[in-house]
Amino acid sequence: MNNPAWVVKDVKPQKDYILLITFEDGSKKKYDARPLLQKELFSKLNNISFFMQAKAQYGTVTWDDDTDIAPEHLYEVSVPA
Repeated sequence: MNNPAWVVKDVKPQKDYILLITFEDGSKKKYDARPLLQKELFSKLNNISFFMQAKAQYGTVTWDDDTDIAPEHLYEVSVPA
């Protein structure tokens, strides 16, 4: 069984709150995380050193046990890199 195209394979966080993401379908995209910084749920991301700890895990981008972003959203909203 093949994974959906939006499954995150790799992520490289950038200091300007951009995530460079490689998806299951091989596409490489840029996701601007700055709009998330205004949301209470993502308040920890305002700390750039915390943001830079982003990793590809469980098919999406995660930071810790409480903070992740839906992979479908990442795929839909990000732009080709």
